[in-house]
Amino acid sequence: MIEQIEFTLRPHARGIHLVTGDVLRKLPPLPEKGLLNLLIKHTSAALALNENADPDVRHDLALIFDRLVPENAPCYLHTDEGPDDMPSHAKSVIVGSTLTLPVTGGRLNLGIWQGIYLCEFRDHGGPRRLVATVIS
Repeated sequence: MIEQIEFTLRPHARGIHLVTGDVLRKLPPLPEKGLLNLLIKHTSAALALNENADPDVRHDLALIFDRLVPENAPCYLHTDEGPDDMPSHAKSVIVGSTLTLPVTGGRLNLGIWQGIYLCEFRDHGGPRRLVATVIS
């Protein structure tokens, strides 16, 4: 059986945001076993799975991405939408737009320290649309 829904995450400031609870609240009841696939329908934000215990991880990841893909690099051609636009597209490609997660016993089968992150790479990205596909 396959069930699919779309939902919106509220706007977040630029940065790495733990959204596991927000995502779970939007999902239908999960099956005893299966898969959850999440797709973010944007090219300037991403989804990631990472440590959810220490908030310093989120800060450090944002710092790493900003150093890896800086704003205002003179080689960028796509600059019409501001200095954060092209770097946000590149960061989105690096991190990815989908997550596929196992479902066991009606719950996400994540490691004890794992959480779902919205990686917001724009200064003003706005609400973000996600597609959740539950496969059982």
